[in-house]
Amino acid sequence: MRQVVDVEGVLVSAFVMNLGLALCTLLVLRSLLSWLRLWRFVWNPPLAQFGLLICLVGLYTLIL
Repeated sequence: MRQVVDVEGVLVSAFVMNLGLALCTLLVLRSLLSWLRLWRFVWNPPLAQFGLLICLVGLYTLIL
């Protein structure tokens, strides 16, 4: 992916696009983990969600 993406004449950083993809993926993962009742094994769920978000942003940055 390029450094800057042109969206209808507005220049958007690729990091913002990666962050948006990571947030959408995190929403799906949160609902999946809630449905499977796996949050009960996590000591601090907000901290785990933030860690997942950081990992997903890094993954999308490397892939795209």
